[in-house]
Amino acid sequence: MLNEFREFAVKGNVVDLAIGVIIGAAFGQIVTSVVSDLFMPLVGAVFGGLDFSNYFIPLSANVTENSLAAAREQGAVFAYGHFLTVVINFLIVAWILFIVVKGINRLRRKAATEPPPAPPAPTREESLLMEIRDILAQKA
Repeated sequence: MLNEFREFAVKGNVVDLAIGVIIGAAFGQIVTSVVSDLFMPLVGAVFGGLDFSNYFIPLSANVTENSLAAAREQGAVFAYGHFLTVVINFLIVAWILFIVVKGINRLRRKAATEPPPAPPAPTREESLLMEIRDILAQKA
């Protein structure tokens, strides 16, 4: 059983999947930073400097704070602003990935429709060999 597990774990697909997951996690951090640090401030500026992440409705009478983090410490809150921020982040990431996949597909279609490159001209030696072949074929 140990040998079977080793064969399974070392197979190319499992290793490729593991590498993909690790790279995906690292790329996820980059995308999160791009969205939260670059795009969301622009969205906030368009909407008059609003920060959606601090929009909430207190569900407990004890909540008196204005920031979401402090309000969560005091009691239950309905954090619809944080949800809106996550939805906007998702839409931005989905749009960027759509554009990337569309570009890759366009390059694949272009590569598939291009004619293959012309074969290189035969060398002098190949030309001589072809002449010899043709002369032998005529004599046969």
